[in-house]
Amino acid sequence: MNEKTYKVLVLCTGNSCRSVMGEALVNHLGAGRFQAWSAGSNPIGRINAGALATLARHGLPTEGYVSKSWEALEGIDFDILLAVCDSAAGEACPVYLSSAARANWGVADPGHHTGTPEEISAFEATFATLKHRVQRLVELPMDSLSREELCAELDRIGQEMG
Repeated sequence: MNEKTYKVLVLCTGNSCRSVMGEALVNHLGAGRFQAWSAGSNPIGRINAGALATLARHGLPTEGYVSKSWEALEGIDFDILLAVCDSAAGEACPVYLSSAARANWGVADPGHHTGTPEEISAFEATFATLKHRVQRLVELPMDSLSREELCAELDRIGQEMG
C-alpha cells in the first residue's frame, strides 16, 4: 500500500529558532509520513545556536538547517502550513498564499533570552510545546479528514500547551 507523505511548512518571521525546531520535530516524529521544511517571511540568515543546542540535547539532527524565505520553497505543494509566531507577544504571523490547511501554533520565542539557565529553560519550554503539538499532528487520521476537519484539528492542537 502506498501511503501519502504529507508536506508541512513551518513558518515564522525570522526562520532561525521555533520554525527550525518545528521542522526537526515533524521530520523526526513524522517518520517519513510527514516531510517538513521551515521558512520565514523575513529570515535573519542564521540559525539560533540555542535552537541547535536544544535539538542536540534531544538527539535530533543539527545539520542542514538554513534560515530562508518561503520564496525559496516555491513550487512545493504543501498540505499543511503551521505558523509558530507568538501572536500573544504581538508578533505578526506571516501570510502564505496556498490552499494548504493552516493553523497558528503560536509559541514564545526563546531566542530573546540570555543567561544560560534562563535560556535553556526557555528553549526547553518551547521545544516541549512544539513536540507535544507535532506528536498530536502525526497521530491524526490524515487519510480520513476533510480539509475543514484537518483545519479544525490543527487549530485545536494549537491551543494545547504540551
